[in-house]
Amino acid sequence: MLTWTIAAAQYTPRTGDVAENITRHLRFIDAAAEQACKVLIFPELSLTGSADEHALPAPPPDSQLRPLRDAAQRHRMTIIAGLPMEKEGQRIKGIVIFTPDDAAPSKHQQGHGTCLAPGSDQISVFELNTEGCELSHQASLLATVSCMAELQQQRTTQRLQRFAHKYAIAVLKSNYGCGTFSGGSALWDENGQLIVRADAGELLVTGRKSAQGWQGEIIPLR
Repeated sequence: MLTWTIAAAQYTPRTGDVAENITRHLRFIDAAAEQACKVLIFPELSLTGSADEHALPAPPPDSQLRPLRDAAQRHRMTIIAGLPMEKEGQRIKGIVIFTPDDAAPSKHQQGHGTCLAPGSDQISVFELNTEGCELSHQASLLATVSCMAELQQQRTTQRLQRFAHKYAIAVLKSNYGCGTFSGGSALWDENGQLIVRADAGELLVTGRKSAQGWQGEIIPLR
């Protein structure tokens, strides 16, 4: 099989400064491109940050996100970032997916896992609470974003590990890198075995899949 390289960006966004956060996203994207990554995921609300769970920032317009779309096309990389969304008159946490061949990104409510496969442009999104009932049969990776306190993170980590083993699918999780929410980005293989996990810091958690299985690496952002 062909080698497939993926990455999770672990960093803490600057609340309310979308332009600065996009600049930092592009730094992570360039670093991931140096590793020949085909998939890169960011933590929840990575584009806007949020100091208040009950008062999310306004969603950025698509025009402001064009540098990320251009980067996805330039590097032939699928990029998943976090941002607020408007739904039924309320702001909710969401994700935005940039793919190499799509002119416009797709947006989905957070709480969804994103399923991907190497060498395929098929991406499916499903609700984690369904325990995989909508899991694509072609999927090789579940990518999920998060930002949570330590106790909640422990429960989620155990759940994702069980999910990987039950459905024989690798799981990649991105989390914030410092402050109240520290570290926790990780990759589990199809058997639920931990391949690599990051502590605090701004860094890339990479996974490389080959015929010999998964190998992980932590790369500090320069």
